[in-house]
Amino acid sequence: MDVPKSFTRSKTRLIAGPLNYIHPTPVQIIGPTEKRYLTSLSSEEQANALERLFAASPAAILITNRQKPLAALEKRARETGTPLLASPLSDSLVLDNLQYYAARFLAAKTTLHGVFLEVLGMGVLLTGHSAVGKSELALELITRGHRLVADDAPEFRRIAPDIVAGSCPPLLREFLEVRGLGILNIRAMFGDSSIVNNMYLQLIIHLKRMKLQEIADMERLQAVGQSRSVLGVEIPQLTVPVAPGRNLAILVETAVRNHMLKLKGYDAAELFIERQRRSIEESTT
Repeated sequence: MDVPKSFTRSKTRLIAGPLNYIHPTPVQIIGPTEKRYLTSLSSEEQANALERLFAASPAAILITNRQKPLAALEKRARETGTPLLASPLSDSLVLDNLQYYAARFLAAKTTLHGVFLEVLGMGVLLTGHSAVGKSELALELITRGHRLVADDAPEFRRIAPDIVAGSCPPLLREFLEVRGLGILNIRAMFGDSSIVNNMYLQLIIHLKRMKLQEIADMERLQAVGQSRSVLGVEIPQLTVPVAPGRNLAILVETAVRNHMLKLKGYDAAELFIERQRRSIEESTT
């Protein structure tokens, strides 16, 4: 089905809808109620109703609930070259599905440089300068049971006001490029469970090469809260220093676990600071 180019994400709700002559949608849905209405009309009234229906040049007409199309409707669809589709689903379910897929298809999208993974069930994007070690870290995380979504150029779409979904371009699917090893097929090496087609973007971990003195000067008690705007949605971002001897895979896993706890309302740093405050107050009284 061809969707008119003039439609934007804000108009996804107008792509499909029940039979409507006044504000016709590109996909007209005929459920049991609409069919009862058409069959209740006289032959002349039914012909006029179908004339108005096809005068709007619908992209398709969809019959739901395993209904058999009216002979007159089938004839007019054949004469005008209008696709006449059928679905066993109810009209409400068909409408929900069409709006869902239309929203994804028409959503604002962008491509970000990095490796997109599922870590502990959370969509995590690893970013950083070239050769900082994103692919090597991703490979280690995969060997620890986490899953690859996309390497190098994951695509992201805003499918809701506060939800960004990421997936892999078909050309790059299943592949991971690691310096010194070349292109690796992750599915062939680690099995189907090592790949996931899409995930919601929930956390960005930025890898930054630092000297040991720079790491020593960082905030000790809690990470500095940051965020990055992706398609207008603020995504939490955490900077992880890269230096010899640091186990980045464990750091990433721990960062994800800590972020999950924060989403549940538990902040270890705030709890520690509060304990420290109470201890100082008790010692001075």
